Formats: sequence, C-alpha cells, structure tokens
Amino acid sequence: MQGAALSETAASIVAAHRAGLASPRDAVARSLERIRAYDDPALFISLRPEAELMAEARALADEGPRDRPLYGVPVAVKDNIDVAGLPTTAACPAFAYHPAEDAVVVTRLRQAGAIVIGKTNLDQFATGLVGVRSPYGTPRNPHRPQLIPGGSSAGSGVAVAAGLVPVALGTDTAGSGRVPAGLNNIVGLKPSFGLVPTAGVVPACRSLDCVSVFALTSDDAFAALQAMTGPDERDALSRSLPLGSLENLDRTMRIGVPRPQDRTFFGDRRAEAAFAAAIAAIGALDATIVDIDLAPFLEAARLLYEGPWLAERYAAVGDFINRHPEAVHPVTRGIILDGRNASAAGMFRAFYRLAELRAAAQRVLATLDVLMVPTVPLAPTIDEVLADPVGLNSRLGTYTNFVNLLDLAAVAVPAAIAEDGTPFGVTFLARAGQDAELASVARVFHARTGLPLGAIGLPHPPLAVHPAMSSDTIAIAVVGAHLSGMPLNGELRILGARFAERCCTAHDYRLFALPGKPRKPGLLRVASGQGATIEVELWSLPIAAFGRFIAAVPLPLSIGVIRLADGRQVKGFLVEAVATEGARDISRFGGWRAYLAEAAAGASNGESLAGT
Repeated sequence: MQGAALSETAASIVAAHRAGLASPRDAVARSLERIRAYDDPALFISLRPEAELMAEARALADEGPRDRPLYGVPVAVKDNIDVAGLPTTAACPAFAYHPAEDAVVVTRLRQAGAIVIGKTNLDQFATGLVGVRSPYGTPRNPHRPQLIPGGSSAGSGVAVAAGLVPVALGTDTAGSGRVPAGLNNIVGLKPSFGLVPTAGVVPACRSLDCVSVFALTSDDAFAALQAMTGPDERDALSRSLPLGSLENLDRTMRIGVPRPQDRTFFGDRRAEAAFAAAIAAIGALDATIVDIDLAPFLEAARLLYEGPWLAERYAAVGDFINRHPEAVHPVTRGIILDGRNASAAGMFRAFYRLAELRAAAQRVLATLDVLMVPTVPLAPTIDEVLADPVGLNSRLGTYTNFVNLLDLAAVAVPAAIAEDGTPFGVTFLARAGQDAELASVARVFHARTGLPLGAIGLPHPPLAVHPAMSSDTIAIAVVGAHLSGMPLNGELRILGARFAERCCTAHDYRLFALPGKPRKPGLLRVASGQGATIEVELWSLPIAAFGRFIAAVPLPLSIGVIRLADGRQVKGFLVEAVATEGARDISRFGGWRAYLAEAAAGASNGESLAGT
C-alpha cells in the first residue's frame, strides 16, 4: 500500500521523537496520509479534525517527552470507548451519544503521550467475531479483501495491520480483541480481567469485558498495557493485579497445547498444518510441550452463548433495542433479545458449573507456564459469513469464548501466512496476573516466525534485551538514600541488586523532606490530581534477599506498591501519612537528587529551603 515504507512501530516512533529526528506532528501527519491512501470508508466511524490533532501534537512537543512511554504515538480507539469530542456510537447511529469526558483508558493513554486519531468500526454493540455486522460497512482486510476482518474490533485490527496507526484499542468479551489479530497478522493483547478499568466503555457483558490492545509487536502492546493498568474508583470491577516486566525467556518453559483429539479446524487443512508447525516452533524454544485435555475449557466456551451471559448483554442494551428494534442489525438484535428469556434458576446453575470448570482449568494451568491454542480454527470469507452468520461466528470463537469466563489473560500473535495471503495466528493463555509472562513468550515466538509486520511488509524489529529483571528477582523502586551514588546504595549492592532503570512515579504522589538526621525523603500516595511525578530508580533485587532488605527498613518508612508513570506497579519505599505532618513538601523538585542539589547550592549562598 502507499506509504508502507514509512510505517513504524510505536517503539521506533517514540525513539525518533526522543532523539529529535521527528516530532509528534510528523507522526500525526503520516497517520492521516496513510488513512487517506488506504481509502476505506468502513474503517473509521469518526476522525478528529486535522487542525485539532496538529494543535495537540504541537502542545505535546512543547512539553517534551518527559517520561511519556507513548510520546507522540498515534492511536485509534474502538467506537464503544468514550473519547471526549467524538460521538460514541457502538456502531449504532440511533444509540450515539456525546461523552463529556474520556474513558479512563483514553485518559491514561493521553497521559502517556499518545494522540487519539479517531474512532474505529465494530460489530454493532461489540456482538460478533466477524466484523460484518455494522451499518457503517465491513472494514477491508488488508491481506485478502474477500476475507472477513474479524470482530468485533474490526476497524482497530485493520488500522494496525494496514499501518495506519501502530496501536489501537479494542474490547474483548468473547474474543473480539484476539480474532482480528489472528486474521490480520498482528498482535492482540487481552489483559487479565479488571487489570484495565472499563469506565467509559459501552458494556457488552460487564462481568467479562476487557479493553484490549492491537499492535504490530508484543512490546508495543505491552507498553500500551503498562500505561493503562491499575484500578479506578469509577469501575467497581477493576482490581489491583501484579503486572511485572518483560523477560528474556532464559529458562525452560512448559507449554500446554490441546491434545490431538481436541484440535478442531472444521476442515481447514491449512490452519491445521499451521498449528502443527507452531507447536514444532515453540518446542524449538527450549520448551517442553504438554498435551492437555481441553474439555473443561470447551465446555466453558459453550456457556457464553448457551448460558445466562446473553442476559447480561440484554441488561446492557436490551431496553434500547426494545425501543428501537429497526435501528439494530438483525443478527445482533436476535442474539441479544434471546437473553430476555433467561431464568434466575438457570443462571445460578450456570454459575455453579462455571465455578467447577474454572477450578478444573486452573488445575491444568498450574502445571504449565502457558497454554497455546489456535486463535481461530478457520478463516471464512465475507460471503461465507453472510450465508451462515451465526454458525461461522460460533466456530470462530472455539478457542476464544472460554478465556474471559475462566479468568485468563491472553496474547494473540501471528504464526503463519498461507500462499494466498490468509494469516494464521496462535494465542498464549495463562492465569490472571501473568500478563508479563504471556507477553514475554509471545514476543519471542513472534520474532522467531520471521513474518512481516501486519500487512505492511516490514520485518519484525530485533528484540530488546531485558537484562536486569528476571523471574527470580523483584523490582524495587528507591527514592532517597538508596539511589545510586547515595549513602545507602551499598546496602542494595551487597544483597546482589542490579540497577535496572531510572523512571518516574505516576502523577499521584508527593515527596517530603522528613525531619531528623540523617536526611531522608518520604514518598506519599495522594488523591488523583493532587500529586506530582517523582523520580525513582528501579533496582532488581534477588527474591532470596528481599526479606532481609525490607526487615531493615525503619519507621516511618515501609515497602509498599508504587505505580509508575508507564502504568507498571512495583514494590518501593513509602512513608506513613502521619510522618509528613509538618514536614517540608519538596514535590516541586521532582526528586530527592534535585532537592539535595538545590539545598547544597542554597547552603553555599547562605540561603535556606525551609518552607518549600
């Protein structure tokens, strides 16, 4: 396609911006140019005005990169996620409304430096895995125009695959954040449920819904995930889960795969052969392959559309459909209205059975590092889906429908491209809270395939090495005397700690100069919007030494969980709130080093920092 040679990953865009080789305005201009060149009116439902985008890019450049991990990266957003200034339609014009504020995830992406380009098309009310159930049309699959784009996050998947944006948000209830990845040769990251808040997202099944990420690489997808994680009071179902960091897979892995009798491809011999090749490829990564019984997973999958979760879809938009039946796609209308007949007794029976199936699945997963399944078992054309809209949609969800019900995290990555251009992908699954482990496996597998990125023809970039963090270490954030070059840094080094990186906290902290000697700071978490970003250092501390280290931490300090600017959550030094009463608030310095430097300069000039 035109402009393909200019396509980039999010990581390369940020690197170019930080080095001064390009600006956020350049990234926005290139994205808009590619959207015009791709010329698919069914892809975006709405785009922000170019003048508005350029003004935002200029303002971002004036502020500078600071610690923004997505600095100047163009992002597309599925149109069931609120973006202030643009209507939210859920692909139903009669349902459209104008949100007063961004969804939480959009706010966090913008804080990380991303620039929202526009809203993408979807299967109406996020009901479908096909991408053809929208009055705005069917986004064109950039690999084969007659192939479905996959849904429900069709526009977001295509926008990334075609190189229009490097990152896009989708949502995932039954596989909507993974199926488009499998059919478009890109990465689809479905985080652990509750890790990313869904406030500001039109619900499908609120107890299962996740905001997902599409990207050209797992590293880009994980960077976006890091920026969005953490609970929010506006989403009562959001939760605090460990995120961790990417690792280099320098250990033997146990990879589960469906046993042969559980591998279903509905006659698609190409997909069957591609999955067999993927098993051989993952085995070559010093992995032990374990055949597992997929029966409890597949039974859970059937509950999604045969059980009471249809009633949850009806609870979300059923009243609107009853008032405006003519405004809703007939397939979507039929599926959702079926949910009004669910009985309370049937619901409880399904909940009990799901609990049993979840326990069985957890026992299987406890013996594995990850489970690998096909993302989709077949790749139908648009005409085939229109001829059998419900049956083929159900088949597409064979390996996706159970994931959210069983409280699993998932990363879908490319695995092969057939001679006719049809992509095939695999999905790595693990228990909730293992998102970093999944992304670590996915990135290595994807890079080893040798496949081009998306449909743009560029090779997968070399994998970044993560030498400081490993599975037998804990990342700990230090803010004061344990910083490198400071008096107590030797305590870390004696315990075998290694420097990892310098970074900043999220904008939810204040730093105090505590009274007494030796001088030390106290980092305190405060209400959102009342804090500042504070510089910290991350050190990689062996797990065996962690207990000895925290045992020596004196009151009023303690070790707690600190949220970083890029969304990661790590252990680190915090202070009791009572100890900050009467202490100097030194947040304006942005860190202990800057405060000490100005204190030293003031002392040499006979000045005092009292009252700062």
